[in-house]
Amino acid sequence: MSLRIVVCVKYVPDATGDRHFADDLTVDRDDVDGLLSELDEYAVEQALQIAEEADDAEVTVLTVGPEDAKDALRKALSMGADKAVHVEDDDLHGSDVMGTSLVLAKAIEKTGYDVVIAGMASTDGTMGVLPAILAERLGVPQVTLLSEVKIEDGKVTGRRDGDTASEQLEASLPAVVSVTDQSGEARYPSFKGIMAAKKKPVESLDLSDLEIDAEEVGLEGAWTAVDSAAERPARTAGTIVKDEGEGGKQLAEYLASQKFV
Repeated sequence: MSLRIVVCVKYVPDATGDRHFADDLTVDRDDVDGLLSELDEYAVEQALQIAEEADDAEVTVLTVGPEDAKDALRKALSMGADKAVHVEDDDLHGSDVMGTSLVLAKAIEKTGYDVVIAGMASTDGTMGVLPAILAERLGVPQVTLLSEVKIEDGKVTGRRDGDTASEQLEASLPAVVSVTDQSGEARYPSFKGIMAAKKKPVESLDLSDLEIDAEEVGLEGAWTAVDSAAERPARTAGTIVKDEGEGGKQLAEYLASQKFV
């Protein structure tokens, strides 16, 4: 039986763009370019490597987002994924990690899976908790923050690196896995891959397809909210230390005054 790998990816605002909040205090995604979250590229790469090692495997990329989120799916498909699922619904606007995890879980169950792979965090929200919540919703083990991952004999194994030690982890499939940016460089899409991606299937789903009520997601169903936001203050001129024999002392005093040392 084919190994079914589902990779959760996110379409995020370009970190180099001028990001800001909209009037409803959600991230304004209309006035800034978006792309596939860089940390999710590592998840796609690990899924492809696992598929290449398996006798028979299929990689599905899944995202929840607006129409433009298809760009993130196309990037993953051009890297080598086999097919994609896009959940899009106007009522999803403002969903937090709880709402998003619910939608992902329902979509994953509908798609079918043996292992779900995600990045360690998104580059916009950077919460890093979605894989754990998703595993809880699916009722399967979680093996998170792996810098090395393998699947064989119905088990997922991997290494989690900490500040002082590394752990070897193992779980029976089905399971949810997240990988770090130390798991291996993501491949660049080839021209052949980019052309092939245009012909790969992208399934579109909405809340009714997943039997989710609008009240469970979006701003209305969010467990968290932004109460206020302010523009980042303009950058001020830095402090210049002229070394006339006391430069080291002045620098140390400045660092101490800023509580850096």
